[in-house]
Amino acid sequence: MKRKASALWKGSIKEGKGTISTDSGVLSDTQYSFATRFADGKGTNPEELIAAAHAGCFSMALSNELGKAGLTPESIRTGAVVTLEQTASGFAITAVHLDVSAKVPGATRQAFEAAAGSAKSGCPVSKVLKADITMDAKLES
Repeated sequence: MKRKASALWKGSIKEGKGTISTDSGVLSDTQYSFATRFADGKGTNPEELIAAAHAGCFSMALSNELGKAGLTPESIRTGAVVTLEQTASGFAITAVHLDVSAKVPGATRQAFEAAAGSAKSGCPVSKVLKADITMDAKLES
């Protein structure tokens, strides 16, 4: 299975602008720029898209891990914060923090934490990132 996206950039790094599109059409010429990446400009940026991808991937991976334990989540809410920092070798994504809250009928704290840990390391997006990935996982009652 392969998924595709494309980007078009025009101009210098600070004054230029670009667009991002996906084959699914969910993103279609969606604007990004220096301001959307390093300030509060209107549009998206690569780090925001990575955060969205990681949150979605993790939520599905956690549902899968809970299913292996015979549990069905009522809901899983995952927020992801991607940290972009200047390093000695240039800008790098240095960390991702996942903030997870799930309602899982019948789940014990131990079963939930085990499933969340497995999902954090097993999610395909986690596997591709070299950043330090941390997590706070809360089982709702």
